[in-house]
Amino acid sequence: MQGYEEAEPTVRIREVKKDRVNFVLENVDLAFANSVRRAVMADIPTIAIDIVEIEANTTVLPDEFIAHRLGMVPLVSANCEEGIRYTRDCTCLSGCQYCSIELRLDVACHENRTMEVTSNHLDVVDSHTYADEGEAGEELTKRGENFGHPVGKDDVSLPPVLICKMRKGQELKLRCIAKKGIAKEHAKWSPCSAVSFEYDPYNKLRHTTHWFETDERAEWPLSENAKEEEPPRDDEVFDFNAKPGKFYFEVETDGSLGPQEAVMRGLAELQTKLANLILGLKSPPELDMLPGGDQGMAPPNGHVAPSGGGWGQPATGGGWASPTAGGWGDAAAPTSNAWGTSPASGNAWGGGTSPNSNNAWGGASAGGGGASPNANNAWGTSSTQQGWASPTQQTNSWIH
Repeated sequence: MQGYEEAEPTVRIREVKKDRVNFVLENVDLAFANSVRRAVMADIPTIAIDIVEIEANTTVLPDEFIAHRLGMVPLVSANCEEGIRYTRDCTCLSGCQYCSIELRLDVACHENRTMEVTSNHLDVVDSHTYADEGEAGEELTKRGENFGHPVGKDDVSLPPVLICKMRKGQELKLRCIAKKGIAKEHAKWSPCSAVSFEYDPYNKLRHTTHWFETDERAEWPLSENAKEEEPPRDDEVFDFNAKPGKFYFEVETDGSLGPQEAVMRGLAELQTKLANLILGLKSPPELDMLPGGDQGMAPPNGHVAPSGGGWGQPATGGGWASPTAGGWGDAAAPTSNAWGTSPASGNAWGGGTSPNSNNAWGGASAGGGGASPNANNAWGTSSTQQGWASPTQQTNSWIH
């Protein structure tokens, strides 16, 4: 039998409805199938209510409760990729017709009955009423007729989303701002209510441990997907190297996007992520040679020694640890000192009073760690004296 590593990936659609699709994905591995599931769930942009300004609320529900329910109301987001901008990409200050959609709700109960406030009471405000405008674009021309409206509004075949209930004398008036986002920021931007897949319905790979009391087959009934595969034989030998290569997907949307658009957008997002990963793994071009003839990375903040002596190299110019110039600059000193300005014997961190050779960190012993060929101090090591962890007895380190 040909393995999925060699065969071409195939998709076979078994059932398509207005809000769901059922298909079989073959000749791919488990990681790719799960990547498709995650991309369809969390990486597809949609629009959802993000800001709620409540003007009047005399219902029994608090403002935060109603705002959360409004955020979970699905809005029509067909062609959301091109029909609206992200707020972070727009040049407006507080929202405009190119990056947001305004909805209003104004309901009051004047009868002696229980009134249901649903998503059908949400009305989209004309986009030309915004005072602040961003840079003009083509987003408005790429929106559908019901773009931004609640899913199922004025559709008798779809029940509306219940927001709250009120009695006589109660009122709810508010203003909503819908924005573009993805489900990784908040679940309200997810276009799907459920995305699942199944593989190995007979559990041949033993990825699942079936707990049972008397009969495993009777207590664990098979799914409908088992009709797609052959049942295992009782004398069949277990294959430790077998891998799943056939996956049964079920994608159910909340109505903001159609099932076909949701799956295709998810695959496009996954392809974009893989392309960016491949681009990031490419090796950068080789660095040009420095003006001094050295080939390598340039010192930080543009510090380049005038005549050598950078980063602890023995030279005559002033650098980070030059033996004849002060640290952090090009000013000459009588003797080499790093971080200090002692005129007699250069030492570190403010200069010490040792009459002998210079030492690091203000120590008084003779041997100081240095990067120069003499006995001067610095952070590095020299050919005759060591520092920081020298096995000799005359050197000093953090502890004398």
